[in-house]
Amino acid sequence: MACMCSSSFLVSSDLFQAHKKKASSLSSSSTFPRLNTSIDSISYPSNLVARKDFIVEAAWTRRSRGEAAKKPSRKSWKRKTDMYMRPFLLDVFFSKKFIHAKVMHRATNKVISVATTNAKDLRNTLPSLTDHDACRVIGKLIAERSIEADVFALAYEPRKGERIEGKLGIVLDTVEENGIILL
Repeated sequence: MACMCSSSFLVSSDLFQAHKKKASSLSSSSTFPRLNTSIDSISYPSNLVARKDFIVEAAWTRRSRGEAAKKPSRKSWKRKTDMYMRPFLLDVFFSKKFIHAKVMHRATNKVISVATTNAKDLRNTLPSLTDHDACRVIGKLIAERSIEADVFALAYEPRKGERIEGKLGIVLDTVEENGIILL
């Protein structure tokens, strides 16, 4: 006797027959009926071909390294709140020819004040654009322009491997001397 299933596979009823002999042990394999299944016992429709090399993939697999790399790591509490606790960031850049300094608002990335020795008025008045006197002038200008923009506290984060000494130390000290609190 044969039955037609909803998936249009023809399954014979002799696959579902139970063991005829009594179980000699109490193992779980002997108490359950044995199903005689093989890939040859199932008849497929004409448009479906039986594949012997068919591999079933697990539904739940771990993510590949590429997928894990796409998802950014979670930010710590300090990284989430630091831009609001210390909103104004001082950035100082020294090139071989000039000194650039700017104050930015972290949350909006807007520039509050800028001072550079490359500006026309400083370029013509300063004898050297990169010496210690130029650093003092840049620190004073940044402090004055920040106070005009109602910014009285700045944060400075040194870059990797950067020490606060020399020209950078002079700029930061001059900013503090002119009324800005460094956090």
